[in-house]
Amino acid sequence: MSDSLLVLEASFQKEIQHPLLGTISPGTTSTEYFWADRWYSVFRFREPSGKLRNYYCNINTPPCIDGALLSYIDLDLDIIVASDFSYQLVDKDEFSLHSAYFKYTPDLLEHAHQATTELVFLIEQRLFPFDQEI
Repeated sequence: MSDSLLVLEASFQKEIQHPLLGTISPGTTSTEYFWADRWYSVFRFREPSGKLRNYYCNINTPPCIDGALLSYIDLDLDIIVASDFSYQLVDKDEFSLHSAYFKYTPDLLEHAHQATTELVFLIEQRLFPFDQEI
């Protein structure tokens, strides 16, 4: 997977209580975007009606694909984007704690910072994949 975009589609089969996203109803769909060369992934959630629910952005290492297995390291920083495109950076404390515990390298910390900056730019400019309003 080099310089490519992998898009996965999924649907929630049962109700989920998420600590940051609240109640996710059965039938909610998730479109998941993974780039081979980017330090983040984006999940777009739509209500069963098709209405945009929110985006959930993970700061993570670029993914690897081995057969049917997609893997990456989640670096704990997340951005939640509401349907009105307001957003908040969450899990900063976890990121700081794990940065020290796992001894993140300066290079990894810089990638995480750049990924966060790039995502905020894409959100604010409503560039792909944040250009998908209904």
